[in-house]
Amino acid sequence: MDAERSPRPSRRDRPDHNVHAGAGVVDYYAAVADEVRLEEMRSTTLVRREPVGVAGLIVPWNAPLLLALMKIAPALLAGCTVVLKPAAETSLSAAFLTDATRAAGLPPGVVNIVTGGRETGSALVAHPGVDKIGFTGSTAAGRIVAAQCGQTLKPATFELGGKSAAILLDDAELDTYLDRITEVSLLGSGQGCLLSTRLLVARSRHDELCDRLRETLAAQVVGNPLDPATTFGPISLQRQRAHVEDYIRIGRDEGAAVLVGGGRPAHLDHGFFVEPTVFVGVDNGMRIAREEIFGPVLTVTPFDDEDHAVALANDSEYGLGGSVFSADREHEVAVARRVQTGTIGVNGYQLDLAAPFGGVRNSGIGRELGPEGLAPYQRLQSIYHAG
Repeated sequence: MDAERSPRPSRRDRPDHNVHAGAGVVDYYAAVADEVRLEEMRSTTLVRREPVGVAGLIVPWNAPLLLALMKIAPALLAGCTVVLKPAAETSLSAAFLTDATRAAGLPPGVVNIVTGGRETGSALVAHPGVDKIGFTGSTAAGRIVAAQCGQTLKPATFELGGKSAAILLDDAELDTYLDRITEVSLLGSGQGCLLSTRLLVARSRHDELCDRLRETLAAQVVGNPLDPATTFGPISLQRQRAHVEDYIRIGRDEGAAVLVGGGRPAHLDHGFFVEPTVFVGVDNGMRIAREEIFGPVLTVTPFDDEDHAVALANDSEYGLGGSVFSADREHEVAVARRVQTGTIGVNGYQLDLAAPFGGVRNSGIGRELGPEGLAPYQRLQSIYHAG
């Protein structure tokens, strides 16, 4: 490794996105509370915003506190009560969250927790006392929940899967991407729906990127997440590791080549670990380039020109995240405008709590965060000729 390059931070130096970002969401909505307008006059009409009622919230296991608070905070600000159904695997963190609401002085019954599996979630969605559903999870599960909501025309918002692209233009500074590879493509060992796991690189920079990826990922420390030296922890669940390993086999069967990784770390004889893996020789029609893997697996596909890059990025059933890397900020913003996705970063990717977050196509319906994240928990009423 080049001694001139700055060492990447240890896990101890990096914030816990699940905890700290979750607290940031609460702080954001507390800060904007005084700016919320519940009534306004338009001509002679009084437009009112009132709480939608009881919000049923269903969140997955990969960032349970953050994803729950992205729903709970705006719901409470709108005046709703909530019933949270966490993933069965992360019920304990939901219990800690309940303790925190009590310590904060929230009255009993404002934030409620129900635990269980799919049956519990289905019962929550179908319950006549629940007025709105906020769901984060897989696209397949989201379709099932949406169908249930459709039976009773219950309003719902969905933040679903993703297969986002990082576009590295011919003038991109590769150090910028590689220094931010975790936040952009491999956060949480790749277990994030918003991650840019498809790397689209200018053909003139393809070989250079591959060399640098091999160097960067080979230098990562896979191991115990409690060890400050560790940069990649385990996959969260045994079944999820099996899912990721299935896709690594699929990639090989499709004819893609493993540049780095591709197996379990040799020095770890227990735990659900998978090496950070990069496939090259990937056509955009391959399953590993089209389907959400939800693990530390990246694909590299070269493009011929900017139009080709945008076409590849948009050739997806998903549209949640994405990123563009270039030395020219105005140029990369222009390219970002052409990508059909709900959110996209330039020279990085990091949520802005003051801006709307959500996807298009199979990545979901509706938005969270920002002022827009409050609207799904409000019901509108127009009183004509009130003025």
